[in-house]
Amino acid sequence: MDRRSFLKTSALGGSAAAATTLAAPAYAQGKRTLTMVTSWPRGFAVLDDAASYMEQMVGEMSGGSLTIEKKAPGELVGALEVFDAVSSGQADMYHSADYYYIGQHPGYAYFTAVPFGGTAQELTNWYYHGGGEQLHDELGQIFNLKGLLAGNSGSQSGGWFRKEIQSANDFNGLKFRMPGLGGKVLGKLGASVQNIPGGELYQALSSGALDGLEWVGPMADERAGFQEVAKIYYAAGFHEPGSGLAASVNLDVWNDLSDQHKAILRNASMATTHLQLSETLANNGAALARLQAQGVKVLQFSDDVWDAFGAASAEVMDENMSDDIFASIRESFEASLASSASWINKSDGYYVQQRVRVLGG
Repeated sequence: MDRRSFLKTSALGGSAAAATTLAAPAYAQGKRTLTMVTSWPRGFAVLDDAASYMEQMVGEMSGGSLTIEKKAPGELVGALEVFDAVSSGQADMYHSADYYYIGQHPGYAYFTAVPFGGTAQELTNWYYHGGGEQLHDELGQIFNLKGLLAGNSGSQSGGWFRKEIQSANDFNGLKFRMPGLGGKVLGKLGASVQNIPGGELYQALSSGALDGLEWVGPMADERAGFQEVAKIYYAAGFHEPGSGLAASVNLDVWNDLSDQHKAILRNASMATTHLQLSETLANNGAALARLQAQGVKVLQFSDDVWDAFGAASAEVMDENMSDDIFASIRESFEASLASSASWINKSDGYYVQQRVRVLGG
């Protein structure tokens, strides 16, 4: 595939060349600053939190010899342009959700979330101990990227609606924001699916451009203010049971780093995932209670709706199996999921059921 050569040749002009020239004196002194473009407006709960943790940790771990300069959408490129900007060398790294880029390759969905996929723990089990990181790198070779996971939002909510969903037929004609393969599932159910950047969602929902949307979960959704313009909130969703965030690096930049700086980036990405996920899970319960106090009605989809999600999800996943890389990633992921679940269901999952039965909650 010649995409890598084309992107490098076409984009390494003006701004990229200038950035390299400007960085040279600092690099010559043993210091380096990486420009990180992000998909998140500054201050966005959970998502920009993770990018900020990554920025902070790299500086602290390196003693200042490697630093990150974080750029919000519009400061260098748009929110959904970060993948191509880093692939081409216009920026050094990005912080985003890789499922935004299934147009580049559907396999990227697995490094955020897929319908009926893994929880946050199951995703990292696969990524670090089941071959996922190596597959991320194999896919990244095509696009001149070194993949890193840096954050996880945990299980994402089913979303915000103006009216209750009584059956799967209620999705027919619904203008709904859901990215990734989950969005394609809702498309199978007749929804008009849109992938709108996070910074534009409040306006789209309040203006009626959207009938509903999914974002992250109570902590992030409360800060975004969606409760001001919609009052129906479905707690559990099929589409993102544990959504990974990516801090991927231009492969040429990565290869030029010292082994120490590579290790710092990789370990900072792992620490970011742990810190940000725990922050989110620690705050979602209290945020949900505050949403309910503001008149939000918290519901769950019926079993019939879940069955429709499942049938449509199987169709979407199977449609991508003609791609060899997608097929390899799916096979690896599902094998890891089965292995993890065989123990988790008998231990953590069963324990939580019994704790709720015995103590309530």
